[in-house]
Amino acid sequence: MTDNKNTPELISGQDSLRVFESLNRGMSRRHALQMLGVAGVAAAGAGSLFGAAGQLFADEAAVAGKGKPGGKIRVAGMSSSTADTLDPAKGALSTDYVRHYMFYNGLTRFDKHLVPQLELAERIDNTDATVWTITLRKDVTFHNGKALTAADVVFSLNRHKDPLTGSKVMPLMEQFAEIKASGPSEVQIRLSAANAELPSILAVSHLLIVPEGTSDFSKGIGTGPFTVGEFKPGVRSIAVRNKNYWKPGLPYLDEIEFIAIADEPSRVNALLSGDVHMINEVNPRSTTRIKASAKHRVVDAPSGNYTDLIIRQDQLPGKSPEFTQAMKLLLDREQVKSAVFRGFAVVGNDHPIAPGSRYFNTDLPQTVYDPEKAKFLLKKAGMESITMPVMASPAATGSVDIAVLLQQSAKQAGLKLDVNRLPSDGYWSNHWMKHPLSFGNINPRPNADVMFSQFFQSKAPWNESGWQNEQFDQLLMLARGETDDAKRAKMYGDMQTLVHDHCGIGVPVFISNIDGVDQRIKGYDSNPLGGFMGYMFAEQVWLDA
Repeated sequence: MTDNKNTPELISGQDSLRVFESLNRGMSRRHALQMLGVAGVAAAGAGSLFGAAGQLFADEAAVAGKGKPGGKIRVAGMSSSTADTLDPAKGALSTDYVRHYMFYNGLTRFDKHLVPQLELAERIDNTDATVWTITLRKDVTFHNGKALTAADVVFSLNRHKDPLTGSKVMPLMEQFAEIKASGPSEVQIRLSAANAELPSILAVSHLLIVPEGTSDFSKGIGTGPFTVGEFKPGVRSIAVRNKNYWKPGLPYLDEIEFIAIADEPSRVNALLSGDVHMINEVNPRSTTRIKASAKHRVVDAPSGNYTDLIIRQDQLPGKSPEFTQAMKLLLDREQVKSAVFRGFAVVGNDHPIAPGSRYFNTDLPQTVYDPEKAKFLLKKAGMESITMPVMASPAATGSVDIAVLLQQSAKQAGLKLDVNRLPSDGYWSNHWMKHPLSFGNINPRPNADVMFSQFFQSKAPWNESGWQNEQFDQLLMLARGETDDAKRAKMYGDMQTLVHDHCGIGVPVFISNIDGVDQRIKGYDSNPLGGFMGYMFAEQVWLDA
C-alpha cells in the first residue's frame, strides 16, 4: 500500500469529499474504491474504504506553509477539574482531548470528513482485516529527543489492556489479541476477529502514542506539535511550540494558554472582551451576541454530539421497563430542538447514531411525545403520582433546560420531577451515571463500533444506564468482522433497535457544535468529532494580528 505523500495524483480533496458523502448515503465500499480507481487495493482483506484506502485521501487538515508563524493565543474550554490528565488513556473531558492533541500524535488521525489519515504510521497493510502491519515514520522524535520506535507503539497500545491503567477504551482493546514489534519501526497487530475499521480505532484520542515505560504523564512527553510549558489540573495549561516537530513548518503558533470557564455567559463575555481568542460549547442563545461583533464569528457544525437522559437500569425505578419507556415518551423532541437549541440540532431517536451517519437505521420508528401513553405506563408500573429528583448540570450541554421541559411534561403524566441543578465542577466525576435519573453529554465518536463499544457494551466503563444485553454484545462482536457492507449495516441497525427499545437512555436531539472565534484566528474550520475542530485546532490555526 502506498503513502499518499508519494501518490498525490490519486485523488483530490474534492473527490475525497464526494466519495465520503456517497458512503454516507449508502454507497458500497467496493463501489467507492472503484470510483477512486483502486478497487484492487486489498479488496479481499480490508473490506473498508477507511481500512484499505483511507491513506489515499488527501489530508486537508494541516498543510504547512499556508499560515503565518508566531503569536500567542488564549483559549477557554467549558470544564476542568483536579482530575484533568495528560494521560491519553484516561482522557474524559473535551479539555483533556484538546491538550492530548497538543502534545501527542496517533498512528492515524481523522480529517474533517472523519476519514482516517496516516500520522505516525507511514504505511498500514493487512491480511483479511485480522493481521495488521504498521510501518512507522523514521523521522519522528519525542519531546525528550528519543526516537520513535516500535517498542513505544507496543507499550502505548498494550497499556490499555491492563486494568490498572484505568483506560477509558479498555473494552475496545480486548479485540487486540497480540501487539508486537516485528522490526525496529514495524508493529504487527493481530485481532481476535476481523475488524475492517482498525485505522479509525487507532485515530481515537485515547490511543495517542507515548514513550515506552512512561509512568509520569505530568510532563506530557509525546511527539506532538507542542511541548508542556505548564500544567496545573483544574487551573490552566501552557503549550509551547515544538521546534523539532516532525511536520516541517508546523505548528504556526508559538504558545497556547488553555483555561476553562465553566459558566457559558462568562465564556462568551471573555471572548467578546478579547480576553480569550476562542471558546467552545456556545449556547445557541448566545450566537446573536457573537454574530453582532465585527471582531468575532460563530463556527457551527452539525455533529453526533448528544445530551441524553440517563435512566439507570440496575436500580429502581429504572428496573421497570414501563418506567423507562414512559420517560422516553415524555421527551418533547421538537420542543427541545427549538426552545433549547434554537434549531441548532436534529431530532434523535433514543440511540447514539445520528441521522445521516453511516449505518443509521432509517426503518426504526421514531419515538414521539406522548404524555398520555406515558401516564398509562407509569400506572402499569405502579409509579403514578410519585416524586423523584432528576440531576442536571451546565456541564451536560442544555441538560438543565431539557430537565425543566421534562418536568413540565411529567406533570401531565402525574409524575413530579424535582430538577436538581448541579455545578459543572465535579459533575462528571461525582454525579454522572450515579443517580436513578440524570443527564450525560456524549461527544461524537468516529464510527458505530467505537460508540457502541464505549457506551453500550455490557461491561463498558461508560455504560451510562448500566444496561446489560447479551444479544447486543454478540452483535457488536459479529459486526466488527463482517466485511459485507449490507450484512454489517443490518447488524448495526439491529443494535440501534435494541438500544432504542430497551436501553435506559433517551436521546432527544443531536446537537451542533458551536464555537466562538476571534476573526484574527485563521485556518479554523469545523469537524464533526466535536468543538475546537474535533479538539485538534492547535496544529492547524494561526494568528493574523
